[in-house]
Amino acid sequence: MNSLLVALLFLQTIPANPLLENDFVRVFKNSAPCAPAAPACGERVLVALGTIEVNGEKIERGDIKAFKAGERYAAPKTGDFLEVSIKPAHPKVMPAGPGTPPPPGNKILFDGKDFTVFSENMQVDEYSAPHSHNLRIAIFLNDTQVQQWTDGKEETRELIPDTVIWRPAVVHASKDVGKRPIHNILIEFKP
Repeated sequence: MNSLLVALLFLQTIPANPLLENDFVRVFKNSAPCAPAAPACGERVLVALGTIEVNGEKIERGDIKAFKAGERYAAPKTGDFLEVSIKPAHPKVMPAGPGTPPPPGNKILFDGKDFTVFSENMQVDEYSAPHSHNLRIAIFLNDTQVQQWTDGKEETRELIPDTVIWRPAVVHASKDVGKRPIHNILIEFKP
């Protein structure tokens, strides 16, 4: 009964408009409703969009701090950041099919039970051969462009800083065709 009351109180305190919400995640900008670690929050990832302080530690743009379910933290009081809350009852992710090319060798920032946080970096004109991604959140940190080839279709997209999007599982090739390096944070779900 007490945990039900706590969950109901928590749901009443969550800001009404997350930046992104689906069956897997709830993302807030410059708000950390899951800092108290209510049961509905699950694991959380804070992504610094500028200089912020978390639990007395200063982190810079593109840095992350991950928190286990039930682990409390002191929300940043100033600066820009994202709080990504992994929903504890999110659907299972299907494994990639046989013969799927492995994901690129992005730098792993955090490797959890259900998801991995990567730093994705590409230099201007760099080409990334066909590779796969599972379901993921992409957080763009630099203003640039990417060209991608998926299922025989070519697309060029603008990467707008601080944009957060949900991306499907995909096999594609990519090239940085902008004037700045690509720097993204990817939170990718594991099968």
